[in-house]
Amino acid sequence: MQGAVRAVTRCLALAIAALTAVVAGPAAAEIHSVSAATATLRPEGLPSASREVELPFRWDREYPGRGGTVSYRITLPPGATLDGGPLALLLSGVGNQAAISLNGTVVTRLGILGERGYDASKASHLIRIPAALLHAGQPDELLIEATVQRQRGAGLSAVRYGSEAAIEPLEAAQRRWRHTSSIVYAVSLLLMGGLAAGLWWRQRDALYGCFSLAAFSGVIRNLDRAWLDVPVPWPLWGAMVAVGYACHIGFIARFVLLVLDRNPPWLVRTIHTVLGTAVVLACASFGLARPALWTASLILLQLTSMACLPLVLREAFVARRRIAWVLVAAGTLAVTAGAHDLLAVRIGLFGGAEFTLTSHAMFFFVLILGGVVIERYSRSVTDYRALNANLAERVAEREQQLRGAFDELRAQQQEQAVLIERQRIMREIHDGVGSQLVGLLNMVTQRGSSTAVLEEHVKLALDEMRMAVDSLQPTHDDLATMLATLRYRLQPRLDAAGIALDWDVAAIPPVASFTAQVALQFQRILLEAFTNVLKHARASRIFMHASWRDGAPPRVRIVLTDNGVGIQDAPAMLGATGHGTANMRARAMAIGATLRIEAGADGGTSVVLDWPCHPA
Repeated sequence: MQGAVRAVTRCLALAIAALTAVVAGPAAAEIHSVSAATATLRPEGLPSASREVELPFRWDREYPGRGGTVSYRITLPPGATLDGGPLALLLSGVGNQAAISLNGTVVTRLGILGERGYDASKASHLIRIPAALLHAGQPDELLIEATVQRQRGAGLSAVRYGSEAAIEPLEAAQRRWRHTSSIVYAVSLLLMGGLAAGLWWRQRDALYGCFSLAAFSGVIRNLDRAWLDVPVPWPLWGAMVAVGYACHIGFIARFVLLVLDRNPPWLVRTIHTVLGTAVVLACASFGLARPALWTASLILLQLTSMACLPLVLREAFVARRRIAWVLVAAGTLAVTAGAHDLLAVRIGLFGGAEFTLTSHAMFFFVLILGGVVIERYSRSVTDYRALNANLAERVAEREQQLRGAFDELRAQQQEQAVLIERQRIMREIHDGVGSQLVGLLNMVTQRGSSTAVLEEHVKLALDEMRMAVDSLQPTHDDLATMLATLRYRLQPRLDAAGIALDWDVAAIPPVASFTAQVALQFQRILLEAFTNVLKHARASRIFMHASWRDGAPPRVRIVLTDNGVGIQDAPAMLGATGHGTANMRARAMAIGATLRIEAGADGGTSVVLDWPCHPA
């Protein structure tokens, strides 16, 4: 903010210096000024009159609300070009249309007399005088015929004459001050107004919206100062310029309050009321040919602008806000320029004045808006950087918290997995080895227990324990390894029973869902099937076939077939009470498999296990 304030302050200082230089103008040693003329005044609706008038002469002060025609006769004394150079005239304002003659010969025409589309009073005019038209040693008569439209600022400025070399720099300075500056201001207001409107559209900030309205309304005023042949008829164009000027002043006053973020309700209501009143008075003034109404609206606007100054001064001296100091400088210039234009130019007090200053003073508010935009943008960048740093810190903190929570959750999951595995082992020991040992204990305590039966129960208990241990070994999703381990555990019992084992296990891809629990269920199903063959089938050979079956879904098929007596001749194959087969089916369902027990193709019994699964 401090940098923006310094930039605006430097611009104000440079502008004041430029204003002083322009007003001072070039050295006037070779320039003569005529401040009186004989005028024949012919106002509309009133009798004509001829009299001496002082220059500059303002038609609207003599005949407010009336148009007409006028002739100015000025005597140029001889010897004006003793230096031998060409002579030139400078008219800072004449109008509204004029024909200029020297010694009875028309030198130039400024517009067409009576044609309202041109207004010569807006610009300075350099008129070169041919040396052949001058009277040697005698006075020369300058005649200016002009037509006047009401409320258009018509009249005649002081006539400056002298050598062309001396007049040209003065005319160039006035052109820059009046014409070029107005174009620059109009373009700047248009651009800054568009920028402010775009910012308002995106942000809906009243400050930008207010300035955009002030800028666009100020464009009309500045275009009028530089545009001599406006295609809009007069006095309609005059009313449009007046309304634009009133809106420009009113919205700038409101903009100042918004910049300070101080909006006293009474002052805001005053600005809105005065603005509405000024617009109505402007339209009525040009519509009813009552210039006093427009003067009254200018007085109201000036008083309203002055009413804003105490608030700005309070913010500068009490709150000590830097932007308030800038607004004090710009506001003081604007109020002073407005008072000058109202009292000296409009009303003609203090000897009157030719040029207005308000447009130049109001341009500083364009610089202030630029400073506000830069300051807000810089503050937004700083805030965003601080926000990003804060967010990065908070994200890092959250990441640390999440990392700690994840580590804690992972530890809990590991503990839970260990607990679940312990519970599974306990359950398997209880259901498998435990039940076998309990049965064995009961048989031992009974008299007359067969040694063969006791041996069988001991072997079953050992097999249960071995399977429980095998299920704890890592299988790496390898079903074939599990089957090979089971064969290794059962081979001694098969050899002792004199049963041959034909082993046909094809390549089976790793299966993602092949867990320790699934492996244990497989082992128990197959152990039950082998045990049934050993107990009841009276078989001499067992065929073990395992393969991978593609399909929808793919599956593993395990087929265990014996050459024993078959299901019909060995009902005990199903278990004395059906619990053996039921347990096998329940275990198959637990892993999502299907189990079928059927007669073999060549006799005996076939156990078919289909397990749907997907490769890892």
